[in-house]
Amino acid sequence: MTTTSVRKRDSFWSRTSKQLCASALSGQVEACFTYPTEYTKVMLQLDEKSGKEKRFRNSFDVIKQTFRNHGPLGVYRGFSVVFFGNIPKYMFRFGSYEQMKLWLAHSDGTLSSRNKLICGLGAGICEALFAVVLIDSIKVKFINDRCSPNPHYRGLIHGIGQIIREKGIRATYQGVMPTLLKQGSNQAIRFFVFESLKEWNAKQATNDTGSTTHYLPNQAVIPLFGAIAGSVSVMCNTPIDVVKTRMQGLESHRFSNSWACVTHMYRTEGFLAFYKGVGPRLTKVTMEVAIAFTMYDTFLNLFKL
Repeated sequence: MTTTSVRKRDSFWSRTSKQLCASALSGQVEACFTYPTEYTKVMLQLDEKSGKEKRFRNSFDVIKQTFRNHGPLGVYRGFSVVFFGNIPKYMFRFGSYEQMKLWLAHSDGTLSSRNKLICGLGAGICEALFAVVLIDSIKVKFINDRCSPNPHYRGLIHGIGQIIREKGIRATYQGVMPTLLKQGSNQAIRFFVFESLKEWNAKQATNDTGSTTHYLPNQAVIPLFGAIAGSVSVMCNTPIDVVKTRMQGLESHRFSNSWACVTHMYRTEGFLAFYKGVGPRLTKVTMEVAIAFTMYDTFLNLFKL
């Protein structure tokens, strides 16, 4: 092996390890800030009642009841699953996106509109298959359990053990199809919107300054573009997210598949049931994507990438 090839190999692994580290740290920071909104969203989506029988009137009612029954930290029930789960989730998300971008980018490092969607879709599918299905299946069951009159799970390890003993190993990997649809569409939309806004911003800067040098968006622009990308994805695929949550809850055994869940929801709860939790999800995802892109970019700068 030549000296040049060794250097290229070492450079590749050095860059990749730093990108993965930046991804993992970004996921943990994001989880700390946004988990209460995720908890609120899941609680609303698991509420199958309608009209006066509904357990929660709105997002504020979820928070109010949680504070009253479990104290301020009640909105962090099930947090450990997400905090540790975000490590592989974000590593697969950004890692696979960066790798596919290397394969599909033009010589100047930019992507065509089609390739932005392809890279985002691929990143979403990778994170869904290797991280999100497992994490979300466990997370939803933890939240579901903590809200029951007699919670069973005493902690992360005990809870996972109980789920496997009571429902089998398949219970930790439920809702695969809606999760693939959700994460694939999520990342396709988010990366497409985010990268497109960055390119538009770079063109504006070039037009304003007359310079043709490569332009890097500043830290004030990145969170704004991330928030826009997140909000667009929410409005496009919340119905998929609601079905996914139902398929991963403790009552999922009532549905033979995702389509059975869809028809049952429409028949018993109406069309608006597919947008349950859209308020907290919009809040959560807007924050999540803004924080994720900002922190990822910040850590890459710290690692001098």
